[in-house]
Amino acid sequence: MNHTLERRPLFGPAAFYKEVLAVALPVMAQQAIQSLVSLIDNFMVAGLGDAKMAGVNVANQVNFVYMVVMMTLSAAGGIYMSQYRGAKDEEGMRQAYRFKAIMTLGVSALYFAVCQVMPSSLVTMMTIGNAAQAEIVAHGASYLRLVSWTFLPMALSQSIGSAFREIGRPNAPLVISVVATGVNTFFNWVMIYGNLGAPALEIRGAAIATIIARVVELAAFVTYARAVKAPFYVPLAGLLKARWKLFREILGKSSLMLLSETSWVVSETVTTALYNGRGGAEVVAGMSAGWAIANIFFLVFTGIHVSTGVVVGGLLGADKLDEAKVKARWIMSGSVIGGTVVALLQVASIAAVPIVFMNLTPAATKVTAGLLVVIAVYLPLWSLLNSQFAVSRAGGDTMMGVVVDVGVTYALFIPGAFALALLTPIGPVYMYAIVKLTDLVKWVVACRWLKKERWLRNLAAPADGAAEKAVVNGAG
Repeated sequence: MNHTLERRPLFGPAAFYKEVLAVALPVMAQQAIQSLVSLIDNFMVAGLGDAKMAGVNVANQVNFVYMVVMMTLSAAGGIYMSQYRGAKDEEGMRQAYRFKAIMTLGVSALYFAVCQVMPSSLVTMMTIGNAAQAEIVAHGASYLRLVSWTFLPMALSQSIGSAFREIGRPNAPLVISVVATGVNTFFNWVMIYGNLGAPALEIRGAAIATIIARVVELAAFVTYARAVKAPFYVPLAGLLKARWKLFREILGKSSLMLLSETSWVVSETVTTALYNGRGGAEVVAGMSAGWAIANIFFLVFTGIHVSTGVVVGGLLGADKLDEAKVKARWIMSGSVIGGTVVALLQVASIAAVPIVFMNLTPAATKVTAGLLVVIAVYLPLWSLLNSQFAVSRAGGDTMMGVVVDVGVTYALFIPGAFALALLTPIGPVYMYAIVKLTDLVKWVVACRWLKKERWLRNLAAPADGAAEKAVVNGAG
């Protein structure tokens, strides 16, 4: 089987992309709704002034590291969930879910403890050099300590919701996200400004509203999973009945994914701290508002990852390796088109910035608009990179992420950011635009790695490996 991807058609038929979109669109809609919650939070908190908005958003920047770790652990279990689904192995699916739930609950409990003990230290690290640091830290630490009560329910919701998507049933998570969004928005309105006779709790009100929404979301997920007898679902009492050999195998895959994703998120966090030091509260608020809008359009990445896992992972688990290879190429090509369409929509959204964030200062609004333009330019490239990572991980090849993310990030991205911060006076938007050129190197490295076809593996084969097939540069 010494075929190369270059001999395959670059794009698939319309029927194929219709199949992919049937999985991707509900996932993207759910991501859009979740991002809309963040946008609504930013909109409501923006009315309290730049410093309070900056405090909430810096706290959420710290939480972003935790979120990436949690989603990476869930995604590691998802690699096996998709392949066991392709193999029609329900016990394997339950084992993959156990891994998700145990690991995300463990990480959430640990991070909850850290946020209760040292929230000020976490926020301080993100605002070094900012002219309004003291005020931002005070608001951010208060919000972080309170909102950390959402972490444990969010861990289980993430495990259940992602599992439904990985078995090709993304509509339930979408509906539940709509409900949770409505709950969050309503209680934001009630508690931040004191409507319906409630006290005006300002940023504390935003945190309490999020807690209520997360509890409702978890209750809905558990109720639905039990009602439909989801093939993967295991109640809390049965979580520890894990097949520990498989658990360790998934943990091995997740450790490489964690190394890759952690290197990326740490680099983003470090450089965000550098950006935040280029001015006062207007820089933090402006960059935060820009990311709140951009996150809505980043829904394309989630759609790419989930649909790739379902389509390619399912084919690998069913031992259809040649078909998986062809459709992986089609997904990667289509991702560039999808990223371009989303980029154009993001550029159009810039006109809404003064309306959505009417309480931001003109300086902060300018930062927001500039950031959105830069992100839009990179969106097609980032969509392709995400599809490359998704294809690699669908077959359990998590080493590519380590080589690409860790190698390029620490050899080029972080040194470049520090050089710009220490040697130039340029603003945060221009800094971001320049250092992100290193993503072109990531693309080149990923292209070369995928040609080795280490990802063409059936992970759902019997444990003795007798039925496992691997195709690596002509072997097979």
